[in-house]
Amino acid sequence: METGTYITVGNEHEFLSQLGRVVQIGDREIAVFRTSDHQWFALENKSPHPKGGPLAEAIVSGHYIYDPLHDWKIELSTGLVQAPDKGQVRIYPVRAVDGKVEVGV
Repeated sequence: METGTYITVGNEHEFLSQLGRVVQIGDREIAVFRTSDHQWFALENKSPHPKGGPLAEAIVSGHYIYDPLHDWKIELSTGLVQAPDKGQVRIYPVRAVDGKVEVGV
């Protein structure tokens, strides 16, 4: 995903491994995850399920999360819901630079 601007959303130590954290950038609510292998992912904090729900509270397993309300499996790198369910969550580029976490918008 191409981006023109990265916004600092916190320090690396504020983002615990395997746990989502909500950050607000303008009117966007974004769930940021750091996996156990220290990779970073950022997704819109809204389940693609018709009834919605927050994704920051999802259970992390490898490079997937499990929607906490509907148990949909979502791939962190693409935002794609895994079969048999269907849907996709918007993803954002995210990086850690000099101890700061930045999300591309």
